[in-house]
Amino acid sequence: MLKNITLNLEAIEALHFFWIAASEKDHVDEKFFHDLGEMDAVKLCYDEEFTAESVRRALSAIKNREPFSGNKDERKFWNLNMWAMEDLELTAMMITPIKQLNLDELVSKMPSDCKYETLEVYFSPIHNDEYRIIDNKLLINFFRIRTSFVDDSVTINDLSLEQYIEEKLLEALK
Repeated sequence: MLKNITLNLEAIEALHFFWIAASEKDHVDEKFFHDLGEMDAVKLCYDEEFTAESVRRALSAIKNREPFSGNKDERKFWNLNMWAMEDLELTAMMITPIKQLNLDELVSKMPSDCKYETLEVYFSPIHNDEYRIIDNKLLINFFRIRTSFVDDSVTINDLSLEQYIEEKLLEALK
């Protein structure tokens, strides 16, 4: 029976620190890239083409302002992180609403015969998928968040953030 739904923002908060530091040309230690690559929200995105070394190489190139070459997935990850770093105001507008999310009310909207006690929602720097479901973990691509300058709405794929999360959690339980 489902008891709670947790929200994990550690990778996005770490990247937010990196984007600010890199934009201000502050020093970021290589250990930071290793530690980031070990976070579940990042590690669960790995495959044959995209690894912890991909994360390290892409972010190190950004930090050092070096040209970057890599496979398609690595270049996309590099590009998305460059974009986030170059428009920190928009990035902050994307981060603020996810930090304010309260997923407690979604527990009652899940099936009563849920096989998990906990569902985990991660906002992740996924470079290619809109979302991923791995067991009881829902990874949502942070870069797919859309904010409105008109009415402060936050959406993913034309659904409110809360609706989107509910829909994907129900999918995870099928």
